[in-house]
Amino acid sequence: MASIVVVGASGEEKRLEARIGQTVMEVIRDAGFDELLALCGGCCSCATCHVHIEPGFVGTLAGMSEDENDLLDSSSHRNAQSRLSCQLQITDALDGLRVTIAPED
Repeated sequence: MASIVVVGASGEEKRLEARIGQTVMEVIRDAGFDELLALCGGCCSCATCHVHIEPGFVGTLAGMSEDENDLLDSSSHRNAQSRLSCQLQITDALDGLRVTIAPED
């Protein structure tokens, strides 16, 4: 098990338990954060699970695919810490990860 901290649109923070192998999107969705739409269900075909990663964790994440990069380009809220949460698999290295749900476009 790992834990992640999720910051919602209102600034509310929740520490969530995450199973190794789950995606960050699954953890957030299952915890009931309504502002994370995740419309494609994790297929990397939309950008409705866009999150901002705490800078200290950016280097521990798996690389970004070309598809993910292209989808994030469509967001006016993209920054250097932007990722699609459906593409981030929970590992032991991500224990303590902090993410902020990006505003909707």
